[in-house]
Amino acid sequence: MPTLSVTPAHADTAISGLMAEGGASGDLEPLLQRFLVSIVDLAGAQAGAVRVLTDDGLHMRLVAQQGLPANVQNAERLVDRDCGMCGVAAGADVLGWVEDVRSCARSGPEPYFGEQCKGVLAIPLSHANQVLGIYNLFFEARTQLEPTTLTILRLIGQLLGLALHNARIERERLRVTVMKERQEMVNEVHDAIAQTLAYARMRLPLLNDAMLAHDDPKSIKYFSDVKQAVGEVHDNLREVMTYFRTRMDPLGLLHALQGIADGFFGRTGIVLEIRNTVQNLNLSDEQEVQVFHIVQESLANIAKHSMARHAAIAIGKTPECLEFVIEDDGLGMGAPSVSTIVTTAKGLSGTAHFGLEIMQSRARRLGGRLEVGENAGGGTRVRLVLPLTSGSAERTP
Repeated sequence: MPTLSVTPAHADTAISGLMAEGGASGDLEPLLQRFLVSIVDLAGAQAGAVRVLTDDGLHMRLVAQQGLPANVQNAERLVDRDCGMCGVAAGADVLGWVEDVRSCARSGPEPYFGEQCKGVLAIPLSHANQVLGIYNLFFEARTQLEPTTLTILRLIGQLLGLALHNARIERERLRVTVMKERQEMVNEVHDAIAQTLAYARMRLPLLNDAMLAHDDPKSIKYFSDVKQAVGEVHDNLREVMTYFRTRMDPLGLLHALQGIADGFFGRTGIVLEIRNTVQNLNLSDEQEVQVFHIVQESLANIAKHSMARHAAIAIGKTPECLEFVIEDDGLGMGAPSVSTIVTTAKGLSGTAHFGLEIMQSRARRLGGRLEVGENAGGGTRVRLVLPLTSGSAERTP
């Protein structure tokens, strides 16, 4: 019975390759496939396979193989968790050496197990005392591996287990992110659209009654209410779709705000000025996205409700905080045509009121606060205050 050993040089090369590729690759299964080639080669095996436990923990799924015949691949694509020595390795977190391959032959093609393959080694892929899968080495002759080689192969199994663990964490993080974005979309639709639609639905029976009674003044009034509500829903739906379709300008928040300012007058007839005294905002990508949408919503309210001629975005920094002030010279919050705070008849809150709630939610998510009030010289003033961390304060220019 030949004795095979893995040299430290071979092991260092293999482990270094795994660590380097594991840090650079975002797709685990191709990584496992590439690395399996090195494992099979350094162990002197005929073939190899990597199996990962399914989410329910009842089966092992073949995710990578090297050197297995096609009929064996098909038979081994999904096996029970407790199948033979592989099940022992997965259940007890131990290396399992199979010299009598008749148990494998019962679940796979007879000509391979027992003829081409004389022995199978099952090595658990484990992390933090949890087995996440196994990898197999198939030998064409009865083989005895050196204890040092077995230790190295076990270490490789732990590294592969770490890679599987990290992949699971990434999948869970992605799932949570998707669920969070879905909830944000639900909140946006509910706050900006659902209640306006409810108001329009309440107005339709009144419109119907007025039409049947041939009461033209009331018919015109209720028709105007429904038409305005549908228009607001249309505008808000476009805003929600734009928010979830677009991403932050790759050149950053300041560039994105300047892009809005450049086209603001052409879209609204309002001159928009940006006054920035901060050289480096030191905000993360997520913070920049939230600030951008707060400023964007403030400018949307100015365009729709203020009847202003001038507006400004002022960006400043103190030792304690970073602040964004959006102000205009329009009608102000007390004017009847401004729906940021005012609640109209019959319980209808203007869309800017919902927009303000969303802005406040974004500010809280940033750990900051949002202040909305009158401008000293008339118009409306929105102030977003973000506390500076100690690291940010140290980087203040």
